[in-house]
Amino acid sequence: MPDTHGLPLTRAPGCPFDPPPELAGIREQAPISPLTFPDGHAGWLVTGHALARAVLGDPRFSSRPELMHHPLPGVTFGETPPAAIGDLTGIDAPEHTRYRRLLIGRFTVRRMRLLTERVQEITAAQLDVLAEHGPPADLVRLFAQPVPALVICELLGVPYADRETFQRHAAVLAGGDHGPEEQHAAFGELSEYLHGLVLTKRSHPTDDLLSDLAGTGLDDQELAGIGAFLLGAGLDTTANMIALGTFALLSHPAQLAALREEPELADQAVEELLRYLSIAHTGQRAALEDVELGGRLVRAGETVVVSVQSANRDPDRFADPDRLDLRRPAVGHLAFGHGPHQCLGQQLARVELRVALPALIGRFPELRLAVPAGEVPLRGGLDIYGALRLPVAWGA
Repeated sequence: MPDTHGLPLTRAPGCPFDPPPELAGIREQAPISPLTFPDGHAGWLVTGHALARAVLGDPRFSSRPELMHHPLPGVTFGETPPAAIGDLTGIDAPEHTRYRRLLIGRFTVRRMRLLTERVQEITAAQLDVLAEHGPPADLVRLFAQPVPALVICELLGVPYADRETFQRHAAVLAGGDHGPEEQHAAFGELSEYLHGLVLTKRSHPTDDLLSDLAGTGLDDQELAGIGAFLLGAGLDTTANMIALGTFALLSHPAQLAALREEPELADQAVEELLRYLSIAHTGQRAALEDVELGGRLVRAGETVVVSVQSANRDPDRFADPDRLDLRRPAVGHLAFGHGPHQCLGQQLARVELRVALPALIGRFPELRLAVPAGEVPLRGGLDIYGALRLPVAWGA
């Protein structure tokens, strides 16, 4: 089995929705392959669906960032700090279990459905903003980012008077074209705000998540950290799914027409777009002990890179996987991960997408790209894939 030197990251020209083509070739040879990291570490790359699911669900693999080698140049092993307090993505059991148990009952399907009416109101109001602006318009700035930002404000109980400032800082965090200094400053402002909001919720609770959690024994730092975690996890991903999902639909007119003409397709369409786009495309785990995986021995301390985008295009799991088909039952995709770290807010994300995408194409039946598809600026890297801007037009 050949060694892969460096994680494939470059997508083929003219194929903004497809994973880097090298990943399919690697997957065809074997679902797990040796991977040489930029710092010389000999780790592993998992590209097959079954093995990706196995790694993500196995507690013998850690999510702690300080234990992992990084597949991108410039990050030396040991330089990545431990996860911030409240960041569930970078901690293991038992700490992770304690936090998750407190939160899981507050993100049930039923509870998220109760939020649907507010999501519909927020979406309709933001569509009014888009219409008032008129074409051409940047869908990212005027719709894809504000909708999840305002939903998170609703979830956390951010007062209406503070929401414009909250949105402004959140937009910097979610914008892939902002520099590290700007993002660091915005995160600092939001963290300070969340600490103040926690104190307010303790003394004057309202009907929201932070007030609810204030009575669970978490301290102020933990509550503010969980608020920051939910903001980071729920804003960037959903914003990019709305924008990139719209881009994909506009690039597949038959699929767009099907969703517009058959509203009952919405649930299935969202799952297929999640699978097809896989915006949280790459994950990492560190082996805590020796583990046999796909016939290979992964030794304790070795880093395993999980290519979610490759796993979600695995023909052994999904027929004709490179085709967008909104009628496909995309059950089993890994867009929200799997196992103990499966996305806590996945039901909320589903509600937002099921509301936002049909509402957008229903309100603007002549929606189209305002620039050639090849000119839509996209964001790369190892965090979240998506569109930096999505210029759209409508009408005559």
